[in-house]
Amino acid sequence: MESRVWHQHYDPGVPPSLEYPNQPVAQFLQQTAEATPQARALIFGGMAPLLGEQHHIITYGQLNDLANRFAAGLQQLGLQKGDRVALYLPNCPQMVIAYYGTLRAGGIAVPSNPLYVAREIEHQLNDSGAKFAVSLSMLYRNIREIRAETQLKHVIVTNIKEYFPGFLKFLFTVAKEKKDGHRIDISGDANTTWFQDFLGSAPPMPQPVDVDPEDTAVLMYTGGTTGVPKGAQLTHKNVVSNAIQAATWLTGGRSEDTKDVMLTALPLIHCYAMTVCMNLSVFFGYPQILIPNPRDFKHLLSAINIHKPTILPGVPTLYNRIANDPDVQAGKYDVKSITTCISGAAGLPLEVQRDFQRITGARVVEGYGLSEASPVTHANPLGSGGRIGTIGLPLPDTDVVIVDAETEDEEIGPNQPGILCIRGPQIMKGYWNMPTETANTLRTHADGQVWLHTGDVAEMSEDGFFRIVDRKKEMILASGGFNVYPRDIEDRLYEHDKVLEAAAIGVPVGGTNQRTKVFVVLKDGETATEEEMIQWCRDGLAPYKVPKFVEFRDELPKTMVGKILRRELMEEEAQKNGAG
Repeated sequence: MESRVWHQHYDPGVPPSLEYPNQPVAQFLQQTAEATPQARALIFGGMAPLLGEQHHIITYGQLNDLANRFAAGLQQLGLQKGDRVALYLPNCPQMVIAYYGTLRAGGIAVPSNPLYVAREIEHQLNDSGAKFAVSLSMLYRNIREIRAETQLKHVIVTNIKEYFPGFLKFLFTVAKEKKDGHRIDISGDANTTWFQDFLGSAPPMPQPVDVDPEDTAVLMYTGGTTGVPKGAQLTHKNVVSNAIQAATWLTGGRSEDTKDVMLTALPLIHCYAMTVCMNLSVFFGYPQILIPNPRDFKHLLSAINIHKPTILPGVPTLYNRIANDPDVQAGKYDVKSITTCISGAAGLPLEVQRDFQRITGARVVEGYGLSEASPVTHANPLGSGGRIGTIGLPLPDTDVVIVDAETEDEEIGPNQPGILCIRGPQIMKGYWNMPTETANTLRTHADGQVWLHTGDVAEMSEDGFFRIVDRKKEMILASGGFNVYPRDIEDRLYEHDKVLEAAAIGVPVGGTNQRTKVFVVLKDGETATEEEMIQWCRDGLAPYKVPKFVEFRDELPKTMVGKILRRELMEEEAQKNGAG
C-alpha cells in the first residue's frame, strides 16, 4: 500500500501492509487445534446460588471435533455449498460450534439476534433464504410460530444448559426451567432435532468442500435501527483479513508476548464480537469467557473476578457501567486483570474513558467499524494510546477519503466534515439481493477504485487522525442553517458529574428548523433539573447547540450490543407529535 499520512503514528510493530493467508475462516480453528489441542478455548457457566461461579471448559481440540461433527451433520441433512444457516443464539458454546461448523460444511452463517420476535426472525429467514436454523430452546416458539411461512427444512434446538457444569445444569433444570416454563417438546415437530442428538448421530468428519476466499462466509444483517435490515455479504477473505488486521493492531504495541484471555460479553451475532472476540481469539488460541447475557451484570463481574480476562472489547455503555458500579468501586470485584480494551459501536465519551481507566488500570482506545467492513476499519494505537476524542487511524491496507456530504462526489481536505469512505480487504462484496442499496453504498470513484460510503460524517486532522462527527441521518437541522451533531451535545452532558447516559435528537422529527432535545439518565441517587442540564450545556457549547428540551429517564433504548438507539427515541417523539 502507498504511504499515507497516518502511517507515521502506527505502533512500531504494526506495518502499513500485511500478508493474508488464502484460506477459509474455519481454517483458523483447525490450525489452533493442531498446535495446542489441550489449550482452553471456551469458558462457559453462570452464577449458582450459594456456589458462586460454576463453569465448563472446552479445549481447542474438543471445539474442533465438535465443529467437524456439526459440519458433517449438516451435510447429512442435505446442506449444499452456499446454503444459509441461521444462528438464533446468544453467546454460548453452541454458537461457536455452529458458526465454525457451518463454514466448514461450505454453508453461509446468518447470525440472528436472540432479541428478535417472531415477525423479525421471519423477515430475516425469508430474506436470507435460510434452509437450516439453530435455535435456543427458549426462542424456539418464535421459529415454530412462523416456520410454515419460511423455507426452513431443518431446525436444530439447543438448551442453554447443555454446556453448563453438572451441578449448575441440575439447578437450572430444577429452578429456572420450571419457574419460567422453558421446557419444550419438539417430538411432534417434523425435521426438528435436539443439538446433542444431532451431534451424536453425525459422522466425526465432514466431506471436504472447496471453499474459495471470495465465497460468502457470513450474511451480517445491519441497518435495523435506521431502516429495513440488509444482509452484508462478508466473504471468507473479508473475515480472515479483518481478523488478522485486528490481531496485528492488538499485539503491535506490546514489547513482549502475552497469553491473553478474552472476555466475550458483546453478542457474537454482532460483527464486532464475531471478529474482535471470537475469530481473533481462535486465531491466537486465546481462551474466551462467554457471557450469554451481559445485562446479568453480577455474572459478568463475577466472571471477571474469577477468570481474570485481559482483553475486553466493549461499548461505552459497558465501560461506563463497570466504572460506576458501587461494588466495583468498593473493591468487591477485582477488575484489574483487564489491560486492553477497544471501544466500538458508538462514540467513547472522554469521561467514560477516564473513569474506566482509573478503576481498572487498563488502556481503553476508541475504534470504529461497521458491518459492511467485517467490521473494523479504524482504531487508536494501543501502544501510544492514540488521540482522545478520535477513532484513531485506518488499519493496515485500509485507505480512507472524505467526500462532501451533499453530493458525496467531491473529495475534501483535512479538518472539513464530510462522508467517510473506505476501501480495503475487509469491505463486503455487497448486500444480499439488494442491488440498488449495494450501488448506493459501494461506489466507483474517479480513481477507478470501489469505495464504501459509510453514511457517517467524519473529519481528518492534518496528520491523519479521524474523528466521527455523527451519522448524516441523525444530524440536527438547527435554525440559522447550522448543522448540529448530537455527539457534541452528548459529550458535554457526559462531563457532568451526575449524568450516567445521554442522547440528543432534533425535534420536531423530520423538520427543517429543529431544536435539540436531550434524554438523560442520572447516576444512582442523583437528582437534577432541566434548567441545570441546559445551563451546563450553555456554559460549554455554542448557543445554537444548547438543548431546548430535557427529558429524564431511568434508561435509554439500546441495541443488544449496548449502543444507544437515537433512532428509537426519534420514532417515539414522532409518534407523540403525530398523536398530538
